[in-house]
Amino acid sequence: MKGFILAAGLGTRLKPFTDFAPKALFEAEGKTMLEHSLDHLRRYGIREVIINLHHFPGLIRDFLAKHDNFGMEITFSDETDGLLETGSGLKKAAWFFSGPEPFVVRNVDVLSDLDLKEMTRFHKNNGALATLAVRERMTSRYLLFDDQWTLCGWENRRTGERKVVRQAVKLLPRAFSGIQVLSPEIFPLITETGKFSLVDMYLRLTTGARIKGYSDQSAIWKDIGKAEQTEATDPVTETE
Repeated sequence: MKGFILAAGLGTRLKPFTDFAPKALFEAEGKTMLEHSLDHLRRYGIREVIINLHHFPGLIRDFLAKHDNFGMEITFSDETDGLLETGSGLKKAAWFFSGPEPFVVRNVDVLSDLDLKEMTRFHKNNGALATLAVRERMTSRYLLFDDQWTLCGWENRRTGERKVVRQAVKLLPRAFSGIQVLSPEIFPLITETGKFSLVDMYLRLTTGARIKGYSDQSAIWKDIGKAEQTEATDPVTETE
């Protein structure tokens, strides 16, 4: 099993630190966010990882080299010529995920002890293309699911925006946790071009009932990119 750490974002919420360094090297609880992300993946047997880079990429490369990649096999997806959105960033890194096994994608600025083995088991049992870890917490933006945990839409309660592509008797609003499991078979289904977000792609693909939510009940979850935990960024976005 492999992993993808989304670390290319500008980290605008962590200014002034990110005026001089990438958000991946911001420290929380004695470690950089990149270390926390790698530790989380390694804890569940994931040692082959690709990291996308854009903002101060040299500092990330040097940091990993200094620490011998923390004993992991690390590859980079270079976005220095232009920052991509999450969907186009995934598409660029598709070459790394050969074979049938699902893989984990996580935002670098999230602290979590989510059980990735249980989440992957749920993903496989549901034959999902993508499984998004979501929590029942207060935020301004939510993903919307039916009672079978199939993605149905998205809403922004601050602006009143709402998009529903699958109808359901009741829609369950949940906040994205920044962690997802994907199957490589999703790549041939990506028809989007240019820069595009994962959430837009998922809303298109969910008509096939294969984009699922996974209830994140982990004891530890924190968005390091925000001073206030009552807010969240775009459900599947890490370009900030």
